[in-house]
Amino acid sequence: MICLNRFYLCLYLVFILGFYSPIRAQNISSILSDTNTYISGMGSGSTLKEADQDALNIITEQIFVQVESDFTVSKIQQTGEKFKETVNDVVKTYSNATLKNTERIVVQDEPDAKVFRYIKRSEVAKIFESRKNKLIEFAKNGIIALDNFQVADALRYFYWSQTLLRSHPESSDIRMQDKTGKDVLLITWLPMQINFIMAHLSLCVDTVETQDGYTNYVLDIRYRNEPVLNLDYTYWSGQDWTNVVSAKNGVGIVELQGSGTKDDIRLRVEYAFEGEANIDLELRNVMEKLPLIPYKSSCINISSIARPKKMVGVSTSVIGQADQSVLVETTSESGEIKSTENDLRSINSGSIHVLANREENDAIMKKVINSILNKDFVSVQPLFTEEGYSIFQKLLQYGNAKIIQSFDLKYYQYEDYVICRSIPMSFSFKANNKTFIEDVVFYFDKKSKLCNITFSLSKKAIEDIASKKSWSEENRVLLISFLENYKTAFSLKRFDYISKIFSDDALIITGLVTKVSSSSDSQFAKNTIVQYNRQTKAEYMRKLKYSFDSKEYINIRFADNNVRRSGKGNDIYGIQIKQEYYSTNYGDSGYLFLLVDLSDTLKPQIHVRTWQPEKNPDGSIYGLSDF
Repeated sequence: MICLNRFYLCLYLVFILGFYSPIRAQNISSILSDTNTYISGMGSGSTLKEADQDALNIITEQIFVQVESDFTVSKIQQTGEKFKETVNDVVKTYSNATLKNTERIVVQDEPDAKVFRYIKRSEVAKIFESRKNKLIEFAKNGIIALDNFQVADALRYFYWSQTLLRSHPESSDIRMQDKTGKDVLLITWLPMQINFIMAHLSLCVDTVETQDGYTNYVLDIRYRNEPVLNLDYTYWSGQDWTNVVSAKNGVGIVELQGSGTKDDIRLRVEYAFEGEANIDLELRNVMEKLPLIPYKSSCINISSIARPKKMVGVSTSVIGQADQSVLVETTSESGEIKSTENDLRSINSGSIHVLANREENDAIMKKVINSILNKDFVSVQPLFTEEGYSIFQKLLQYGNAKIIQSFDLKYYQYEDYVICRSIPMSFSFKANNKTFIEDVVFYFDKKSKLCNITFSLSKKAIEDIASKKSWSEENRVLLISFLENYKTAFSLKRFDYISKIFSDDALIITGLVTKVSSSSDSQFAKNTIVQYNRQTKAEYMRKLKYSFDSKEYINIRFADNNVRRSGKGNDIYGIQIKQEYYSTNYGDSGYLFLLVDLSDTLKPQIHVRTWQPEKNPDGSIYGLSDF
């Protein structure tokens, strides 16, 4: 009855307006009469904005009537009026997409505004198709992540895919091909994948240490007997569930008050990632409307007793964390692991090798470690260069910094520098419900002063670069070092460093990209790429400074690294990265491309930076061949 009354109101308005705007009235009249082609609504309000929203709500109501019968109780897991209310809410999550596809006619201006909105029914079908494509892409991203032991990412993508699936009127019929080429029904396949991951997770206490009235349990976390690249979880503190902990490279932590517990440690593996859904507005809207799906398999109890192991301290020889080694390891015919340390090649004046005499560096690192544990930072200032100590202070200010004490240091000589890898540390923030774990890398200069600190790349990212065996060991280390410095500079808000590594004529593109003007002054621009979202270096740095000033923390994750070298004997590289950006008040996910000149090892220069929220229609992202 409401829709019918609105229809007659529209006809009345068309009749009245016919005296003043015959063409406009004719357009509206023809649209209203062709209900097989169009969905339309006439909205009213004291402002154009109110009238416009009213018109969109009318369209949404009609879409709801159209698709309500396609939803079943099993999809929404509710009944009666609550079911209808939830379905209506879910349909409204399409309104943002609808807004981009509807045409608008202003019938009457403020203060008594009237706005007519309409959309072709074929466009509505495209909106549903767009969501279907997105949820399938999430599912495929989950498969890729799981193959790389990125368990947190796999769970996140599978659950997000399931969430969008529940909001689709054709959810019972949507299929895709898994990695074996098998056709799978997503409504049953997605929950099966999530439960399969939970069933094949293995968590145990590796070491137990007591400090400052707390007992720290360092966890060994594996998926199918391999260390996970990442996993998010909370644990029971005795009074409440804690903030989320992001484990990295198979290492997690549990910190309990007191001298320890004889009870099991209770954990909940994170799979919904509701807080991180902000990286996608459409996904966030759907998650706010639908109830959470409970997965009982996400609750895990583990023994608080550490498994027997031989402890490894700071002063041990270079054998420890193979996953953090920059050097490539190969397997001999007999099956024994052998290092390529004796087969390193030189590049320019530099070479890389395991540091032979490490006593002095060990002594310095022990003092630094003790200063962090005892929160006595000023005493170690003489061990740093001026810039190094400034970075050290930023590191300690990056959340509540704590050392995870089960680690092993390895030292590499590279040109005039010694690289020390790495100290696992945790960082937590007051304004965020998450604890990050990062492996922290230290650099010594030729005077044995600590001159730089970075967060390590993930094991997978390092392996991606280390696999480029046609490049020298030095080139691979240089790339790893550059990416670690780049990632860390954003986390620690090193504005001056970022400004230095961008060339003055850098081509900086953000968001969706269209064709370029041939008048572009960058030597790296072609006519096939660039323009309306292009920024100058000054514009980019100004916005970056504002971003840094407005955020308590920034954390960047890299995945799916693809690095290409621009020709032989050339130190210009094209780096394609999937980047996930998290901060206090903002998050996004997209694809980053950097064209960087590393010919001067001390002064890397970024000539091109592009960021796009989605891949190109052909599945590619911008890369070296585009510039």
